[in-house]
Amino acid sequence: MTRAMGAAMRRIHVGNALSAFGLGFTVPYLYVYVAQVRGLGAVTAGLVLAVFAVAALVVLPFAGRAIVRRGPLPVLVAALVTAALGALSLGLAGNAAAVLSAAAALGAGQAVMQPALATMIVDCSTAETRSRAFALQFFLQNLGLGVGGLIGGHLVDTTRASSFTLLFAIEAAMFLLLVVVVATVRMPHSPRVGDAPQGAAKGGWKQLMRNRAMVQLCVLGFVLFFACYGQFESGLSAYGVEAAGISTSALGTALAANTAMIVVAQFAVLKFVERRKRSRVIAAVGLIWAVAWVVAGYAGLGHGSQEMATAAFVSTYALFGLGEAMLSPTVAPLVADLAPTGLAGQYNSAFALVKQLALAVGPAVGGPMGASLHAPYIVTFLLFSLGISVLALRLGRQLTAAQDQPWSARNRVVARGGTAAEPVAAEA
Repeated sequence: MTRAMGAAMRRIHVGNALSAFGLGFTVPYLYVYVAQVRGLGAVTAGLVLAVFAVAALVVLPFAGRAIVRRGPLPVLVAALVTAALGALSLGLAGNAAAVLSAAAALGAGQAVMQPALATMIVDCSTAETRSRAFALQFFLQNLGLGVGGLIGGHLVDTTRASSFTLLFAIEAAMFLLLVVVVATVRMPHSPRVGDAPQGAAKGGWKQLMRNRAMVQLCVLGFVLFFACYGQFESGLSAYGVEAAGISTSALGTALAANTAMIVVAQFAVLKFVERRKRSRVIAAVGLIWAVAWVVAGYAGLGHGSQEMATAAFVSTYALFGLGEAMLSPTVAPLVADLAPTGLAGQYNSAFALVKQLALAVGPAVGGPMGASLHAPYIVTFLLFSLGISVLALRLGRQLTAAQDQPWSARNRVVARGGTAAEPVAAEA
């Protein structure tokens, strides 16, 4: 990595932390704000969450093409300005129409930030540094969300709408501050479609669909996000309250345990993960999450004391955090390594689209099951976790050595007296 790339990466990470810090101020309190503080009811609050997902699904297919054609920086700036306007409008909205319109703007902006930032990280990193860069991004995201949520909890007052307006104003300010930070980033020359071999630029989506490894990774990604992230604040929390008798304070402790595990374990597992095959790391995550669902089953279906049930439930969230820490330096770099020259933005947007689909479907399926069908809920998501391991091992058969285990492939090149190079994506 050159000095210019390192300087750009530092600013990207600072900006990423700022955006997560701003989101942390509002994400935990959005439902309460809409339903109770603004008095718009649970239905409108639910619609706001749905609008976030729909807005993301609408804009992400276009975001990839824009990143490829214009570069990630201008797309990120446009997304940040849109999100800032949406956040500020949400804090001032007093009726359902205004709340839903503001949520659409905020959701669209947030959704486009993800692939734009990911593409900037790809452009400012090499195969040697990419896993560590994405691990640091995930670490800062969780740290920023946690700190922002903690501070926001001390500022908010459900009896004063103005306190929520302050939170949304802080969120908007963080987005605009990120605009200032990224405006100072001098991006290194990154490959564009025009730099690719003849014909590589034609039909980005068609080319992606012909890439068998990327298609399998998208299927795997859907299951990952559906079976874990899509359950955190819906099915799993409903199951904990209804089946295990978990209090709201214990639920907060479980979420804190998840964040704490990520913060503590992220760099402890990084060296281990970097030297293993990516497909086997993902398969191991599936097994860890299967154990987490077994522990969750004990919490709600076992016959232990309430203290044991609470401890098991908190442990479930901690085990999920360990898996997340293993995935962050694995999945995102793999998406980048599968992308042909100049199409990293397209591939990042496609994977972000899959993530949003999973996050939209996950709560819709898991919420009702977790609340009422306790044993079937645990068995279903235990099987999904084992399915992650199977899909990951199947994906490994589609990957080249450089894509599945770049550290080992790089060392073999150096041992033969060559120089390490960026892995070339293979088209199936």
